[in-house]
This record gives sequence, C-alpha cells and structure tokens, in this order.
Amino acid sequence: MIQIKKTSASDKDFVSLVRDLDAELAVVDGEDHAFYDQFNKIGNIRNAIVLYSQNQPIGCGALKEFDTEAMEIKRMYIKQGYRGKGLASKILSNLENWALELNYKKCVLETGKRQKEAVILYKKRGYTKIPNYGPYIGVENSLCFEKIL
Repeated sequence: MIQIKKTSASDKDFVSLVRDLDAELAVVDGEDHAFYDQFNKIGNIRNAIVLYSQNQPIGCGALKEFDTEAMEIKRMYIKQGYRGKGLASKILSNLENWALELNYKKCVLETGKRQKEAVILYKKRGYTKIPNYGPYIGVENSLCFEKIL
C-alpha cells in the first residue's frame, strides 16, 4: 500500500530522498551538475511530499512559489525499483492539487533533456513546453514546461 505525506524540506525522509536524487543527477548531468545544483537547494521549500511503500520512503516532490500565480515543481524523484508504476504521476497529481488548494493557477518546472522519462511524464500529464525561464534562459540542456491547473 502506498501512503503520501505532506511535509516540508526539513523532513528527514525528504532530505534522504533528495540526497539520492542528487547522486543520480550528478551522474546523468555530468559536468553540468554543479550549474543545476545551485538552483535545487531545498532550504526554502515549505511544501514537500514523501511517498511511502510499507513505511519506507520511495519517492518525493516539492512545490516552491514561482510567482503570485504559479508554483514551481521541484525535486521529483522515485527510487529505482519503484519506477514505471505510475508513482511519479501520483506525486505530481498531489502537488498540483496542493497548488490549487493554495490558490495558485498553474505549475511550472524545469527538467533536463537528458531526463527522458521526466519529459515523457510531464507531457503525458498535460504540461506544455514554454520558453526557458529565469536561470535556465539560454541553457541548451534545459526544458521548461507549464500546466494551467
């Protein structure tokens, strides 16, 4: 059975999952990792979700205010062995609903071109490609998306 916990960036399970995510991204992003890492600090994240299977943390995601109308999806991760089972969609859906509860109208996000599974997920969940925003403007490996809620 899968359980979902709303929490914050101070949650020890969220921190542990983000550590795993960062280790995986360091390999995938290679020498670009340091650039992306600077925008993925979790200290100012107040809205995080941790997914559990049999009381073990297996996935996470977070929301960070982007502007007065949008929340940015951050730190989406599912542990190896649990992927391909619709769990990332479950996290994303819960984050979108949470953004709506907080009166935001849309979600935005950035992912890398090398994260092919993530790109497929976001397109499948109704996200549309937008021009790169903020620190990702002009960054060749970055793809930015949005979804009106």
